[in-house]
Amino acid sequence: MGEASETHTGWTFLTSHARVLAAIAEDHRTRIRDIAARCRLTERAVQKIISDLEQDGYLTHTREGRTNTYRIEPGTILRHPAEAGMTVEALLSALAQHDAQRDGRQPRSPAALPRERDSESAR
Repeated sequence: MGEASETHTGWTFLTSHARVLAAIAEDHRTRIRDIAARCRLTERAVQKIISDLEQDGYLTHTREGRTNTYRIEPGTILRHPAEAGMTVEALLSALAQHDAQRDGRQPRSPAALPRERDSESAR
């Protein structure tokens, strides 16, 4: 889910919310500044999108020192009725597979989605 190098005008198929979630799935410790650059959004827009995603249960974060670690809730169902039954995990898996094929890499498995930290799950 790499950065786009060309400029774009007009509408796109993926929403900014989907792009932000995909950026977080790629690196669960990414900074808002980096998400904004990657998604070509303002930092304020990214903050609002993360707030939306947290409020609706798609994402949580834990403060670790000066950084946030995000956790995606993979079983959460997408909001639009046209995607009834499709989970966040299925969407992110499809996006990761596409990007891997485009870049000539092996696709990440859905199990590679950021989950609770190992230390927390060992408790």
